[in-house]
Amino acid sequence: MVSAPHEAMHRVFQEYPGLFTRLSDVLGLQLPPVASAKPLTVDLTENEPLERRVDTLLRIETQGDGPFLLVVEAQGKRDPGKTASWPYYVTYLNNKYRLPVLLLVICQDHATATWAARPLTIGLPQWQTVTTRPLVAGPHNMPVITDVAEARKDLALATLSAITHADNPDVDAILKTMSVALRDTPESIAEPLVELIAQGLGNRPAAQQWRNLVAVDLSFYTSPLSEEIRDEGRAQSRAEDVLLILGVRGIDITDEIREKVTACGDPELLRQWLARAALAATAGEVFGEECSVDPGTAAPR
Repeated sequence: MVSAPHEAMHRVFQEYPGLFTRLSDVLGLQLPPVASAKPLTVDLTENEPLERRVDTLLRIETQGDGPFLLVVEAQGKRDPGKTASWPYYVTYLNNKYRLPVLLLVICQDHATATWAARPLTIGLPQWQTVTTRPLVAGPHNMPVITDVAEARKDLALATLSAITHADNPDVDAILKTMSVALRDTPESIAEPLVELIAQGLGNRPAAQQWRNLVAVDLSFYTSPLSEEIRDEGRAQSRAEDVLLILGVRGIDITDEIREKVTACGDPELLRQWLARAALAATAGEVFGEECSVDPGTAAPR
């Protein structure tokens, strides 16, 4: 199953194709200025039962050396299958489009980055017929951006940097820098970046830190993440109201019910419980028979 961090690591290039111009400088790759970038289909499937898809594929137009194809692969861990698929991508695309192909791999940990950077060879030990050399970006070579002015100079690059440094001990400082840098940015620009960072952090502890920062520093935005955070806050408040009304009215509830109410994230269900709590005589009338009170386990009021 494709993970959220996997999607964020390559989708940022779909949202901001020009990002590769600045990234190539960071990685020490000397290229002529990029004039434009055009997304291409990522489906490399032929008329065979085997399906092959790259993560992101862009046609890059330069101002000097002509166009080339940029394949962006997000790699979360070692995958022996890439030894065959990556050379296939490069040779297939070169044959289909008759253009040079550059394979860029984005990683979030040093071990995977080291593995991904190894040349992939096809041929005999005495003579390698095909060699594929991925260009790798990861925590080993991406800048750690903790300066707001630097982040604002290139928000897309700063976003990719935050994603690749998701496991960095200083990730809190990196995320705080991004939240401040995005604070005065138009919502149409900031919204996709907010979402990409959230995706890139996945279920890491830093993900909650980012949610907290979005809730405070970017509370005026209406991005899906911002709205989700606000919904969670409203649900928590309503859950507290349900328990408060039950306590004031002297209705005993079990620890199980208390936990059920606190953990509920369904605003409509909480609204129903709140309305019932104002009139019900027992907890069973509020939550249904499955949550009826066991007198032996009722929590003290």
